[in-house]
Amino acid sequence: MKFCSLRSGSSGNAIYIGYKDVHLLVDAGLTGRTIEKALLNIGVHPEQISAILITHEHKDHILGAGVLSRRYDIPIYANKATWEAMERNVKEIKEENRLYFVTGEEFEIGEIKIKPFKKPHDAAEPVGFSFKAGGKKISIATDLGYMTRGVAYNLMESDLILLEANHDVKMLTTGPYPWPLKKRILSDVGHLSNEAAGETLVKLFKMKMIGMAFLGHLSQVNNTPELAFFTVTNMLKKWGIKSKIGMALRNIESELIEI
Repeated sequence: MKFCSLRSGSSGNAIYIGYKDVHLLVDAGLTGRTIEKALLNIGVHPEQISAILITHEHKDHILGAGVLSRRYDIPIYANKATWEAMERNVKEIKEENRLYFVTGEEFEIGEIKIKPFKKPHDAAEPVGFSFKAGGKKISIATDLGYMTRGVAYNLMESDLILLEANHDVKMLTTGPYPWPLKKRILSDVGHLSNEAAGETLVKLFKMKMIGMAFLGHLSQVNNTPELAFFTVTNMLKKWGIKSKIGMALRNIESELIEI
């Protein structure tokens, strides 16, 4: 399987997952042109995309989905509640390209098995995803207010995970955001902090339940890549855990990982 974070952050999200002739986009929260260029940069033509899978209806996850679907005749998968919430923003989509999954129920696109799982976030019915193919597993869990047992269970036995490390709590609480927004981010339906991401990874790595991790969906105002990396890796070092941690950034593609 192949993984690349095309972009990750509050300004827009798009993740590439590939296996053999199946090429998937998880979210398309940037302009169509930006996503096209990012795909070409990793050697994937937009016409090759088999499907777009949507985690939830916020703009930074759906901005380019409608454009790409219409331009390249790409099906879009989302659960019913998400379709209803995002319909007017993705605009007109061919009926045959409006596809539905049920949260918690596995489905297949080509040779990739996909499990959408429930997560806590302030959206209609937000999900994370796990992908299995060729004996490997990749999981994505960003935009979650806290790490639930259900999310942790779905991350287990992954060869690679993309996990949210949205903010540094001190930067957020002392920063320029208005209090209602700070309260939302810190809430159980907001975003995962660097410390919470580190705690999750310590538990998963200690149990030898994951192979490697990327940190993503970093706040531009309340975090830095250096701080997120330092916080998480220091927590791992305290437990004697030596594991590869990658960064999924807002303005550039990550390395293309093949597992």
